[in-house]
Amino acid sequence: MRERRPGPSVRLRVTEVTGDDQGPAREREDRVITEEPLEIRLQWPGAPARRVWVTMRTPGNDFDLAAGWVLHEGLAPRVDRVAYCTDTTLRPEQEFNVVTVSLDAEPPELPHQHAAQSAGSSACGVCGTDSVTSALAGEVRRWEGELPGDDVVRGLPDLMRAHQRVFDRTGGAHAAALATAAGELLVVREDVGRHNAVDKVSGARLLAGLPPAEACLVVSARAGFELVQKAVAVGTGSLVAVGAPTSLAVDLARRSGLVLYGFTRPGRAVRYS
Repeated sequence: MRERRPGPSVRLRVTEVTGDDQGPAREREDRVITEEPLEIRLQWPGAPARRVWVTMRTPGNDFDLAAGWVLHEGLAPRVDRVAYCTDTTLRPEQEFNVVTVSLDAEPPELPHQHAAQSAGSSACGVCGTDSVTSALAGEVRRWEGELPGDDVVRGLPDLMRAHQRVFDRTGGAHAAALATAAGELLVVREDVGRHNAVDKVSGARLLAGLPPAEACLVVSARAGFELVQKAVAVGTGSLVAVGAPTSLAVDLARRSGLVLYGFTRPGRAVRYS
């Protein structure tokens, strides 16, 4: 029997403990966000597919995630094809958890992390970068277009929030969105991992044949180093975060020319670079 493709959330029975007049506990149905591994394999002419990364993610937009990850890691500026793996040795439950990214040319030498077929969690997104210096190695793309004004910046998280369907159902999803300087949302993606959500946003643009960089990247989480690194990798103009930045994130943003905002809400935003 063919396995049912996993969705972004799972129904289950839970016991809610309230302590109010309704009694100490009650059973009800709830939804939790799905978290499953995704294995990314890389293939190019003359070479068999090889595993380069495994991440814990929320199923959905898997091709976007894989393409965006390849782009952000500097392995290729474009991809030829992304498909679920048809390896006959895969177990049924692995059918939709392995994707192969095909390139039209051999990539640069894989960093040792990828060559060793490492794995990552949904909380860790720094895959091939150990420091600000290595993140800035090579050509840094800088945004030359218009940037959003303060009023636009403060309104972006609420605009994105209106599209966070998985969060509405589970309360457990991060989101990322790409926006123009005027505040128009171009693409929104959700995932249990904040870095996965950003990969999905860039990958969606890449696979649609559109530039992955825009005036602004919006994230529902804190502005950690890995999110700034991904924005810098494609040349995005600014990063607007709902949460706080880290010191390393601010350092990279300032040195790369990325405009970085944290603690963003309708009445307030803090600019760090």
